[in-house]
Amino acid sequence: MRNIFWVLVVFSSFIFQGFSQTLSEYRGERDKVFNLEHTKLKVDFNFEKQTMNGEAWITATPHFYSSNELELDAKAMLIHKITLNNADLKYKYDGFKLKISLPKSYVRDEKLTVYIKYTAQPERVKQKGSKAITSAKGLYFINPKGEDEDKPTQIWTQGETEASSCWFPTIDTPNQKTSQEIYITVPKKYKTLSNGKLENQTENSNGTRTDYWNFTQKHAPYLFFMGVGEYEVIEDSYKNIPVNYYVEKEYAPYAEKIFGHTPEMLAFFSKITGIEYPWDKYSQIVGRDYVSGAMENTTAVIHGEQAYQTPGQLIDQNVQEITIAHEAFHHWFGDLVTTESWSNLTVNESFANYSEYLWLEYKYGKDEAEAHLFEDIQGYKSGDNFDKHLVRFYYEDKEDMFDAVSYNKGGAILHMLRNYVGDKAFFESLNKYLVDNKYGTGEAHQLRLAFETVTGKDLNWFFNQWYFGEGHPKLDISYDYNDLRKTVTVNIYQTQDKEFQFPLAIDIFEKNKVKRHTVFVKGKETSFTFPYASQPKLIQINADGVLLCDVNENKILSDFIYQLKNVKNYRHKREALLEVAKSQHVDNKAFNAMADVLNDPFYKLRILALQNINLINKYSKRKVIEKIKQIAANDPKTLVQATAIETLGKLTEPELKPIFEKALKSPSYSVVGNALVSLYYIDKKLAYTKSKELSEGVRKVIATPLTRIYLEENDESELTFIAGNVITGMFLSQDKSTKKLYTKAYEKITKSNNSKAIQNLVNDIVVKGKKFEQYGFNNVGIELMRNMVQTQKSANKPNEQKNIAIIKEALTRLLK
Repeated sequence: MRNIFWVLVVFSSFIFQGFSQTLSEYRGERDKVFNLEHTKLKVDFNFEKQTMNGEAWITATPHFYSSNELELDAKAMLIHKITLNNADLKYKYDGFKLKISLPKSYVRDEKLTVYIKYTAQPERVKQKGSKAITSAKGLYFINPKGEDEDKPTQIWTQGETEASSCWFPTIDTPNQKTSQEIYITVPKKYKTLSNGKLENQTENSNGTRTDYWNFTQKHAPYLFFMGVGEYEVIEDSYKNIPVNYYVEKEYAPYAEKIFGHTPEMLAFFSKITGIEYPWDKYSQIVGRDYVSGAMENTTAVIHGEQAYQTPGQLIDQNVQEITIAHEAFHHWFGDLVTTESWSNLTVNESFANYSEYLWLEYKYGKDEAEAHLFEDIQGYKSGDNFDKHLVRFYYEDKEDMFDAVSYNKGGAILHMLRNYVGDKAFFESLNKYLVDNKYGTGEAHQLRLAFETVTGKDLNWFFNQWYFGEGHPKLDISYDYNDLRKTVTVNIYQTQDKEFQFPLAIDIFEKNKVKRHTVFVKGKETSFTFPYASQPKLIQINADGVLLCDVNENKILSDFIYQLKNVKNYRHKREALLEVAKSQHVDNKAFNAMADVLNDPFYKLRILALQNINLINKYSKRKVIEKIKQIAANDPKTLVQATAIETLGKLTEPELKPIFEKALKSPSYSVVGNALVSLYYIDKKLAYTKSKELSEGVRKVIATPLTRIYLEENDESELTFIAGNVITGMFLSQDKSTKKLYTKAYEKITKSNNSKAIQNLVNDIVVKGKKFEQYGFNNVGIELMRNMVQTQKSANKPNEQKNIAIIKEALTRLLK
């Protein structure tokens, strides 16, 4: 599962009230009374009622102790019949647990197969979702009656954490493993996808077709998957293994551009783990209204519709690529070896998170990987996460485990472990963990033992502080120079309550050379003395950026300028650039240092420099402006071109008009969007005219710059278009100016007479309110619409009563 943590961060500012670990209930591995052996299902669907007719054959054996009762998880189902060897069985069912009385006491390793006829009713499921997985009803009907002409009819499932038991009876816990076979009956026009191989398809006389999917290997129940819809299937392969992409027809021409690195990912991950991809196929499907980022269902990964991108977006960046890598690596960590309990979720998710770094490092280089790791660490630090353990046996709800600690911090800890033991030992240890536990379950202790066996090192200290402890080092740094002895002493003081021990890289820069010292820090206060030949120009703490920590030290502008010019690590260059930017308007050396970064080989640093360079007194900075003009026209990265155009646009120079006009012909949507806004402040009429000539597909992608133009133009006719993006812009954007823009748009629509715009806005509020209900965003939506009613009453517009009725109807839908 890959989650979108920025959602958590954005909403936390006005929804979350913090997290407490002062809970008394221990959350361990679920007891094994019976072990699942095999699951056979036959299903068909009632689209009108949004229910599923099911038959299940559950084969199980007692784990150790004999038992005369089989308890299954089965949520909100109608149970019609339960038999064993064609004999009816008695059972008790409370809507959550199905307790089946067996005719005798079964002993260890004695198999039994119970048959259950049932109806799954996902709309009656009571359990709630989480920060990461916004719903937990297991089975989802999308536009089942075809009433929304802009949305296809689809069915898909989402099992993690324990929602598979919403659509078939099972023992719904990650420490169970079962093989499976599923017969799925659907109208002939639909394609289906499930785990394993499509063995055969049978045409039925009533206009339906039954697809038989067979999965002979064993995996956890939460990894079961069904997908149904009108899909195009784009075929690819890795060696002799089918690799297929299920997409809507509109996106079929772009499927290979979106998913095409998948075979290379499977090859790369096979190589570094030392285990060939262990399953019989690898399919990916895109589901509308999906409740998270993506999910690693074994051999049948589902992605949210953000995966859909067109060439104008893909030329900038495939935003789904790291998610594709994340879910692929789960097929080793999560699917092949599965966490034994949600408390140990990090043995699934930290590895999938770190696979993003590994893929980026392999495919695009260390800078790209380091930038991604930095962003992940910021995601961890920006939440209420400092006091949470990586492995947590005490939590309020299992869904709480899906956070930036299990994912982001876990990935950063693996990076530190890799650095400590070395690449060869790291990957050999991963191989041992996977081989020893394949098709089974694992926990952090087994991971530690694998590393200790391979390396010969005792790693209790590492796991105790990083896996079973909380927080990270917060370091105050000071320096003592001895000019007579030509030594510098680096003083390190840990300010956090808990004491950490860790290796630390320290770079000492002298004139044109740099020397790295790797030390091991123990104790609250530690000092290390190093010789030098000439007075150091800079001392860089955590020089390789590996240690997860906060560093506080006193540096002056000249230090940061030197750091910006000489360090290699992305995060240290980034830190220096932002500090230097604060002084560039008063210090020419600072400005020149900023300008130099425009030539940096790493595009994200070029973007950061363009975003922060100060072009006030532009006539004295013509040389730099000429450089930015060249970047706008020729930079190999379109995202850099787009940022350069945005930077030039702030100058509002008529002479730049040809640059912006030319940029409107770019294949990159980001370039086109920024060019339109930049052109608007030079030639409003032309920019406005050009905006109206764009296709609907382009308009959707560059909605924010268009909104900026249409609001300034006071274009009432475009409020309907703007309305569909307001809630995302107000609440899901991390950019302050975007939030401000869409807040203005919300206020304008609320006061308007445009009933279509109001309808679009409240529809989106209802969708987002239900999707993010666990954040309390339904209450935010209710408040927004109540304010809209009051604003309409005071606006005194002709459509006032009609608009109020539209808002109240939506309010009723959200309150249900």
